[in-house]
Amino acid sequence: MLDAFNQGFAQFALWFSDSALWVLFFTGFLSATLLPGGSEAGLIATLSLQQFPVVQVIFIATLGNTLGGLSNYWLGYLLPNRTQQEKQGHTAMRWLSNYGYVALFFSWLPVIGDPLCLAAGWLRMKFLPCLVLIALGKAVRYSVLAALYFGLF
Repeated sequence: MLDAFNQGFAQFALWFSDSALWVLFFTGFLSATLLPGGSEAGLIATLSLQQFPVVQVIFIATLGNTLGGLSNYWLGYLLPNRTQQEKQGHTAMRWLSNYGYVALFFSWLPVIGDPLCLAAGWLRMKFLPCLVLIALGKAVRYSVLAALYFGLF
């Protein structure tokens, strides 16, 4: 069992061995946190290298960006209980109140995306639907960007 884990981890490490993928992963992660930044340039730069399959590049960008969004979710979860605070007033709160979990599909949007994830955690929304919708929205975004880069639209 340990040998299988070690072999699997070795394969995973080889898959990440090129620094361009690490840079893409971390720019995706950091741009999805409350820190300023954008991962689109990293995606385009990695695609322009033409060293990696497009699906792999999209997956790495999505993984980093999703984990960054989930870090916002967990930060929101650590905030004081939502019942002790006023729920109105912020755009992210209104989106979640009006559209529920579906609003998290748009967590990739600039300005509103990070607060959406934070508010979802603060509201104690269920983790699994949040994970799925955050990841799906970010994957669609990177797929569309890659398609635009390759002139498919």
